[in-house]
Order: sequence, then structure tokens, then C-alpha cells
Amino acid sequence: MTKYIFVTGGVISGLGKGVTSASIGAILQMMGETNITIKKLDPYLNVDAGTMNPIEHGEVFVTDDGTETDLDLGYYERFLEIQTTKHNSSSSGKLFQKLIHKERNGDYLGKTVQMVPHFTDMIKEFICYNPGDYDYIICEIGGSVGDIEAMAFYEAIRQLKNDLGGDNILFIHLTYLLYLPATKELKTKPTQNTIRDLQQVGIIPDILICRSEVPIPKKIKEKLSLHTNLPIENIISAINSYSIYQVPLYFINEGVNLILSKRLNIKKKINTLKWKKLNNQINSLNDEKKLRIGIIGKYTELNDSYKSLLESIFHASTYHNYRVNIEWINSRENECFFSDTVDGVIIPGGFGLTGIETIISLIKLVREKKIPTLGICLGMQLMIIEYCRNILNIKDACSEEFDTQKSMVISKMDDEEVMGGTMRLGKYKINLIESKIKQIYKNNTIHERHRHRYGVNQEYSNLLHKSGFHVVGTSDGLTEIVEMDHKIHPWYIGCQYHPEYQSSPFEPHPLFLSFIQHCISKIK
Repeated sequence: MTKYIFVTGGVISGLGKGVTSASIGAILQMMGETNITIKKLDPYLNVDAGTMNPIEHGEVFVTDDGTETDLDLGYYERFLEIQTTKHNSSSSGKLFQKLIHKERNGDYLGKTVQMVPHFTDMIKEFICYNPGDYDYIICEIGGSVGDIEAMAFYEAIRQLKNDLGGDNILFIHLTYLLYLPATKELKTKPTQNTIRDLQQVGIIPDILICRSEVPIPKKIKEKLSLHTNLPIENIISAINSYSIYQVPLYFINEGVNLILSKRLNIKKKINTLKWKKLNNQINSLNDEKKLRIGIIGKYTELNDSYKSLLESIFHASTYHNYRVNIEWINSRENECFFSDTVDGVIIPGGFGLTGIETIISLIKLVREKKIPTLGICLGMQLMIIEYCRNILNIKDACSEEFDTQKSMVISKMDDEEVMGGTMRLGKYKINLIESKIKQIYKNNTIHERHRHRYGVNQEYSNLLHKSGFHVVGTSDGLTEIVEMDHKIHPWYIGCQYHPEYQSSPFEPHPLFLSFIQHCISKIK
């Protein structure tokens, strides 16, 4: 029978439930249990993350099938090397939408529709839906216990323990131990309160993971053991680490694998070679070998707005044994500081008019300075607009997103191109011609994930191609990749898709590998 592991959080949000869930999955894989998936249940009332402000909520992660999700699904894919789908993410909003549709359709036969049992049944249905016939389903509950909008989720997972039997359910609670530097004390009261909140909804954790800035002494674990009725070995210390990829091995050092083995009756021997090799690479990074990468973005106030991008840079730089320092350039500031001494520049995706002219002016600078440059989605579109203005002399070159009265070198795609929705989402096949890109990918065709509603106006594609800014990748007539002639610029590439969604620490994305390699060659 399928085993279910629920990861909940307390005290504050943003503790790292996504990394914890992914790490538990990675440990199970190291123990020989490979048939695993992870699901994220977000209590917010938005239908999905697609319309949420990146500065408030972090990046929107897009799956192969075009589902817009929370960034935690990126952790799941990178740690476990799996592909997630619409079945791996849901929210209160999405489930309420389905509930109301069923009620309007008469599916409840006139009954009074209530949170219990109708909404909780819908939550349980989502959790237990198992088209992959997985042996283990890990479920992360967003937010913190005690949040009003999350109460139905806790009730649903409480019920599941009765429905499926205690042997098939494991509860892991992630909490925060407050450290007071003035007195050098770890305070357990907030954690005691969150445990009490969890117990009040009928859930007793099997494992308590405690985030902290400092190591947790035995006496603190003993104190928490009294409040949870857990043996002291089930109280896990989780201090801050240099890299999130150190967390699975750190949990193993704390004995999490032994708890899982006993609780889930796993007899196989653990194999940590893959993760130890990765961590040896990370730990051997040379402080003297450093790169400075500039990111020109619209949402730089919150690093999580570009989480997958930062991880992809880290994967590639670790592969090349270089540390990377990120120089954030906020295009929405009135005085945007940019040092042209950076070793490489990335212009990531975004939406809206604010900061656009600043980004275009900086693109002109990095192009003329011949700094290795990667433009992603909006970044590629702005590289094309800048080129049209300053090289092709189309002075009013613009995007239909910003101004419909100018030369729209970037235009809104037809409805059939966006598959009937508001955006072109998910994985699409891309055909490559002979080019640097083809050498990078070592293939004639690639498959990449997209999230955009505007694309290159095909009327300008031939003009770009003939002038040295070559269109080297297309998908059903749409421009996917542009590449500057290497005689004009050594590494100047823009892509309409988001390569960062498909990078992992075990298999860095080839586009980022090539970008970092050329940044290194610039400083040698």
C-alpha cells in the first residue's frame, strides 16, 4: 500500500519545508525506494501561482504540462530528478473552484455543502490520486499550522490517518528555535506552542525537525521530547548550511534514515555515493576562483523571485569549480548602478513596462563591451528591441506589451499559438539549425519549458537573421533562440523559453554550462 509522508510547518513560514520534503525524498531514494513523488498543497485562495507577485511570493515554477506552481516544485525536481505535473500542486483556490463547479452542476444532489466533509474530501482525493502508482507520496502543506486558511488541510490529513491506517502515514513537523544572541539562549516556547496547535487539530508529529542558527544541545532536545512524547532521537537538529544540497546528508547524520527505515519498514541498505560526490564538489570550490555575474531584473528585492535561475547558475559554476557572486541590478530603481566589470550578464523574464528602458540601455552597454550575455524570455525580447533600435536603426522598435503605436518587433501571439489560454505554457519541441546553440545542446531538436504571451514578430525575423543576429531555433514558426554572430560578439544568446526550469545539480543545463564556461574564459 502507498505510504504517505506529510511535512508541516510552524512558528513562521519560509522555514524550508520544500527543501525538507525534497531531502526526505532524496533519502528514500538513497535507501533504494525510487518510486516517489511529492505534492504541494498551498492554502492560499489563488487558483495557482501564475498571477502572484514574484516579490511577495517568489518565482512561478512551470511544469512540463504547463502548470504554474509554487517554487517548491523546483526543489522536488532538482533533488529527486523527477518531472512534476498538475497532479503535484494544488491550492485552496483551485479546490474551491472545483467544489463550486460540482455544486453548481448538481453533483451533491441538494445536500448542504460544507468544509467537512465535502472540502476535506476534495483535499484527500487530491492527495491520494496516484496515476503513477507510487510507493511513497510526500505532501508538503504550505504556510504554518494555525493559519485560518490551512485548517481544512490539517483536518484532511488527520482523517487520512484513520482512513489509511497509522502504519501508512508519517507526520514530519518543521519548526523554528529562536536564538537570542544577547543571552546566547535557544528559546523553545514558540515551538512548544506550535506543537500544541498541531495536537489540537489531532496530529502528533512522528519527527520534529528544528531549524536554528546554532547547534541544538541535548538538554533542549530533551525538553522538546517531553512536549511531543517523541524519543530524543526523533528530535532533529537542522542548522543553517552553506548549500541546500548538504541537507539530505545532514539529515542522515542526524539519523533521519534510521527513523524512516524503522517506521516505514525499509530493509534496503542506504547508498549515499551520489550525494557525497555532489557535496565533495561543492565543498571543494576554490575561494580564489570567483565569477561576478550580473542579473538585470525587475524583481531583485526578493532573491526567490529568481530561485531556479540562481540554482542553475550554481549547478553550472559548481561543475566548472568556480564560485559565483551575484551582482543584482534593479531596473526599477531611479539610479540603477551597473558595473561593466562583471564577467557575465543574465537578463531574466518578467512582465510589465516598469524598468524596461533601463534594461534596454544596459543591454546596449553589455553588447558593446562584448560581455557574455544570456537573455531569457523577456530578456531575449529586449535584446532584440535594443538591436533593432541601435543596429537596424528602427528607432521606435518596441513590444506590443508596452506600446501598440510603435514598430512592434515583439507582438502578442495568436490564440492558437497559446493553445487557447492567456499564455504559452509548458514544454515544446524546438528545432535547431547549425549554430553555437546546436553545438551547446549537441542535438538537432530540444524540448524546453515556456511561459510567455508575446513573441518575436515574424516580419522582423529575416531582417535580424541577415544582419548578424541569427534566429537559430524555432518552434512551429515561432522564434525560440537568437544568437549573435561570433565574429561580432563571442557569446550573446537569447532564448524565449526558460532553461532554468530543467537544470539539476546532477545534470546542469547545457546552456548555463556554456555561459559560465565563457565567463571563465573572459577572466583567464
